[in-house]
Amino acid sequence: MEKPKRTPVLKAFVLIIPAVCALIAGPARADEVQLKPDHPERYTVKKGDTLWDISNRFLKSPWLWPRVWKINEQVKNPHLIYPGDVILLRYVDGQPVLTVLRNEKVPLAEAGAPETKAAEPGLPAPAAGSSGRTEKRSPGLRVEPLGGAIPTIPPNAIIPFLTYPLAIDEDGLDNAGYITTGLDDRIALGNNSEFYARGVDDKDEYYSIFRRGKAMRNPETNELLAYEAVYLGDAKKLEPGDPSKLIVTSSKQEIQPTDRLLVAPPVGALPYYYPSAPTTQVRGRIISALNAVAEIGTYGVIAISLGKREGIEEGHVLRVLRHVGTRRDPVTRDNYKMPEEDSALIMVFRVYEKVSYALVLNATRPVHILDAVVTP
Repeated sequence: MEKPKRTPVLKAFVLIIPAVCALIAGPARADEVQLKPDHPERYTVKKGDTLWDISNRFLKSPWLWPRVWKINEQVKNPHLIYPGDVILLRYVDGQPVLTVLRNEKVPLAEAGAPETKAAEPGLPAPAAGSSGRTEKRSPGLRVEPLGGAIPTIPPNAIIPFLTYPLAIDEDGLDNAGYITTGLDDRIALGNNSEFYARGVDDKDEYYSIFRRGKAMRNPETNELLAYEAVYLGDAKKLEPGDPSKLIVTSSKQEIQPTDRLLVAPPVGALPYYYPSAPTTQVRGRIISALNAVAEIGTYGVIAISLGKREGIEEGHVLRVLRHVGTRRDPVTRDNYKMPEEDSALIMVFRVYEKVSYALVLNATRPVHILDAVVTP
């Protein structure tokens, strides 16, 4: 991905937004880009802001930003916004336009002023509904500031969940190396414990240690979707062979014989996500919450019963609907089904074949396991 040059002269990228809801006859469609009623006329980007935060200030549906940026086909890298950039709301031929001005003070009189010509164009933006990814995520990562550009979502909220596998298939660890015994026949292993293992490749030196966790099932069909991957620690090979000799370099919890060894992931860059809605109507359930909390709020991490086979991709945004269940009618004494209520938006950041992991955003009420997730 080519970085835009930072120069002292005026630079702008323009995103065209359809007419405000008040100007459109009839009810707005769910996939229609609309300005928020309380949107600002201008906003100065601050350190710590995210693309989601800024989109949420202006748009009723912040995940629709790829469509908004795409409307102007000359936009160059619209996802790259920097602290100090000034975002202005203007109007071009009667239509609202968001313009980002860089490295130049903007008079207050210009904000919201009518114009007839858009600012200097750049290059085409990613197509609507496409992921637009320019780099692949590696299991390990390092934080790269992308030249100081603000991220899509808060990096610290997901970094702990990007390095190691979170889910494994039913046979995902069957072919992995395994611990046979500790030195001097020790069974419980911790930091600096030496041990023997079989099934490890002589060419690899560093390993991560895992144990298969609880099963994750579809709550509606009982289909086995995956198992949680329980990360136990890391190890370094001391002597190759069969068995190989290794030492525990870090441990998160007690390590035991039969625990599995996977080659340690390479270091990669923090991925840049492009929020968008799935291209099809999907519906799933929240099946677990990392850290096993009963109520999940903003920036909580959850697992959902949707994955690659359902067309889910990193960056997809879904609505969370509160699963209320049934209630007893006080008059008829019959049970009746309660309607589902909007609770939050979530953005997917890791995808497996049948499950995905997502970050909770814009939570208006606590999110719970078994709540539904649907296309927004």
